[in-house]
Amino acid sequence: CHGPFRLRPRPGRPRRLQHYRITDQETNGKTSTASSNDFSDPVYKEIAITNGCINRMTRDELRSKLAEFKLETRGVKDVLKKRLKNYYKKQKLMQKEPVNGDSYYDYICVVDFEATCEEGNPPEFIHEIIEFPLVLLNTHTLEIEDTFQQYVKPEMNPKLSNFCISLTGITQDIVDKADTFPQVLQNVIEWMRQRELGTKYSYTMLTDGSWDMSKFLSTQCRISHIKYPSFAKKWINIRKSYGNFYKVPRKQTKLTIMLEQLGMDYDGRPHSGLDDSKNIARIAIRMLQDGCELRVNERMHAGQLMTVSSSAPLEGAPAPQMPRYRN
Repeated sequence: CHGPFRLRPRPGRPRRLQHYRITDQETNGKTSTASSNDFSDPVYKEIAITNGCINRMTRDELRSKLAEFKLETRGVKDVLKKRLKNYYKKQKLMQKEPVNGDSYYDYICVVDFEATCEEGNPPEFIHEIIEFPLVLLNTHTLEIEDTFQQYVKPEMNPKLSNFCISLTGITQDIVDKADTFPQVLQNVIEWMRQRELGTKYSYTMLTDGSWDMSKFLSTQCRISHIKYPSFAKKWINIRKSYGNFYKVPRKQTKLTIMLEQLGMDYDGRPHSGLDDSKNIARIAIRMLQDGCELRVNERMHAGQLMTVSSSAPLEGAPAPQMPRYRN
């Protein structure tokens, strides 16, 4: 194969240049300002040829080539292919048109609530938040810069089930001594304000799935008689982002499976909200390193979960404010 990779197709497999059109999703919404929908530029032909070569490489060939470029070599074959394709595409497009590094979020705020639960998850059971963790990911350094964790005292069902204690590691004594949700939310907002999120620095929220915001936070706000906080109305659902970016089915986007496919082990105690959040942040870091532009893809509107289009403008969350009480 031609180009700076000098990739060689495997013996006996002739190279075929197939008709190829890079979609908006594949370019993560980035298009050339000169011709936003014109892919006739020769650079896209080069990228298409190289993608074909990468598709025919063995796992060992992929790892060798990634090592040559000093890139991460862990992960399943599909992850390695995506990593190599994105590296090459980024190099070619940067030559063509430098990327404006100021347009992306400065921080991503990862949240993974723990809530009261019963064995078998009966449908009528009302979940209350009992742990509110935050992990602050700096998108410039690609490092976890800070963390927040507070436990929450449940009010409707103040006694935790044995199943809940065993699953989360949160004991009855811990929640008995904790503040109620409105006070913990006030502490969260103060913590975010001290880090100048939404004022000096742009940021967005990120979750592992839709439930944290659309179910747990939404339900908890109703229980606590407060309006839904504006800073949490839009977020990145990393499961959707991961599935779209690495082209894997939804059943392969559970936290432990995502880590495994990226060649990483879970670090800490599963179902600890803070440890789950840290591991979700590790996945986000690896995706950003692999060239994925994580974008808001879900939102709450009039109490309903909605999808946000990948072509929507990239906007940060507002400066956090304590929501008003409601009857």
